[in-house]
Amino acid sequence: METKTASRRTEGLLTLFDMQTTFFARAIEGISEEDTYNRLNTKANHIAWLAGSLVQQRFYMTRETHPELKQTGDELFKDNKGIQDDAKYPATTEYLKDWEKISPIAKEVLVSADDEKLDSVIDMGFMKMTYYELLSFMIYREASIIGQLALWRRLLNYPALKYD
Repeated sequence: METKTASRRTEGLLTLFDMQTTFFARAIEGISEEDTYNRLNTKANHIAWLAGSLVQQRFYMTRETHPELKQTGDELFKDNKGIQDDAKYPATTEYLKDWEKISPIAKEVLVSADDEKLDSVIDMGFMKMTYYELLSFMIYREASIIGQLALWRRLLNYPALKYD
């Protein structure tokens, strides 16, 4: 059954949001805790940080309607913190619990955004953008991070991410 959005402008974003909701769980499935920190002797963001950053972003989507909700690793990611070399990040099972908790709430935010809300301007301090532009960037970033997780799966000799 197709979900009706408050604005036609978010229909495509919703399709991607729904796909990515499923893909995230598959991207982190079966990865050992040790491998979530494996950077293969590079400075690339490891799986533990990538997964937590993605979960944090979904919580960010709901901050206006549910500011009390926080992911397990909130302190490690709030204020757009980058990777911290010596930090202990939550396990992928914790990220998945948080993802499953926040995704329906974030979807409602996306579904209920009307044209007036989408046209509202968000002042990020260093730049301004419309709420629609912010949502679009967030959905794009989700796809990018899931792609990075899929690449890490292969680099660490795990089966490829399944999209079916």
